[in-house]
Amino acid sequence: MQQVLKAYPGAQRALFKKYHIGGCSSCGFQPTETLEEVAARNGNLPVEEVIRHIESSHLQDLAMQIAPTELAAALSSSQTPRLIDIRTRDEWEGARIHGSVLFTQELMQEILGKWGREEPVVIYDHFGSKSMDAAAYFLGHGFKNVRSLRGGVDAWSCEIDKTVPRYRLE
Repeated sequence: MQQVLKAYPGAQRALFKKYHIGGCSSCGFQPTETLEEVAARNGNLPVEEVIRHIESSHLQDLAMQIAPTELAAALSSSQTPRLIDIRTRDEWEGARIHGSVLFTQELMQEILGKWGREEPVVIYDHFGSKSMDAAAYFLGHGFKNVRSLRGGVDAWSCEIDKTVPRYRLE
């Protein structure tokens, strides 16, 4: 599974969405297990079908992402997306994309209750992995134009705005 997750970072999300595998301790898997072992342990799922699902989900993940250069262009267009930062307050205060808002419970209620479902939204985190889960959540709740920033604020700092500090969490 470690190799599968390395090649397809969203594989765990894909397995959970379709087969309810990997979302909790009772249906989880170990990195040392093979995909065949996981499929056998979860109702003898056909491995080829599981592979096709992971590959299809990977293509959907790629479509859900926006490159830093695409975001920079969108931010200077007439259809400026809302930027949501899902990192901690300390991370947001230390390094953020100009115009972003920090995700909070209050913001969550506002988004679900008041924001238009067609409105462009870009969600980001440090490296772009957790923001994929957040974008998928909002897409699953009827939002049509939600993207995840590929590479997160770290990629933004490297490719677009070098004044945004890069950092490592210890």
